[in-house]
Amino acid sequence: MEGLRRGLGRWRRYHIKVHLADEALLLPLTVRPQDTLSDLRAQLVGRGVGSWRRTFYYNARPLRDQQTLRDARLQDGAVLLLAGQPR
Repeated sequence: MEGLRRGLGRWRRYHIKVHLADEALLLPLTVRPQDTLSDLRAQLVGRGVGSWRRTFYYNARPLRDQQTLRDARLQDGAVLLLAGQPR
């Protein structure tokens, strides 16, 4: 049963939102738990949003690009903040 549950996890999709602090936009994205934050950046670039010099935050924690969404403990309906580095 555990193998079946693990296999179905590959097909799971999360609907999250990314809040772009600088532009005051909230963009919906569909992602998988095994996607990394770099994968999210690539999706945003595909939508015309430059995100490479900004940091993702979730629950006031900065996230690393190598983290998967599962490792960052994101859930369906989560909202990520994408903001520039503090100066």
